[in-house]
Amino acid sequence: QVQLAESGGGLVQTGGSLGLSCAASGNIGSIDRMDWYRQAPGKQRELVARITNSGTTYYTNSVKGRFTISRDNAKSTVYLQMNALKPEDTAVYYCSAGLASRPPIYWGQGTQVTVSS
Repeated sequence: QVQLAESGGGLVQTGGSLGLSCAASGNIGSIDRMDWYRQAPGKQRELVARITNSGTTYYTNSVKGRFTISRDNAKSTVYLQMNALKPEDTAVYYCSAGLASRPPIYWGQGTQVTVSS
């Protein structure tokens, strides 16, 4: 089992920045990637960014150039730095972890990000 604990999020104005953190604990050797998903009201959960153990990253098109995913292996923590935020970034953001290209196995509790116009 892997436990994921998210922190960060909150309320910010359009154009502002926020940072999210996700600390992993437990059997972290069983996973090889960590993701950030988000779910806005009335919408499906979508993959926002991904980082593998080798450092390979992926971003959904709508956040490229604005969001940065990074990791601190010593702390088993993944970060999501969000800049130039837009109202459409408003959602609950979830940290997840998985293996290879399979669906996520573990999920965090989610943290709210609200961008006011």
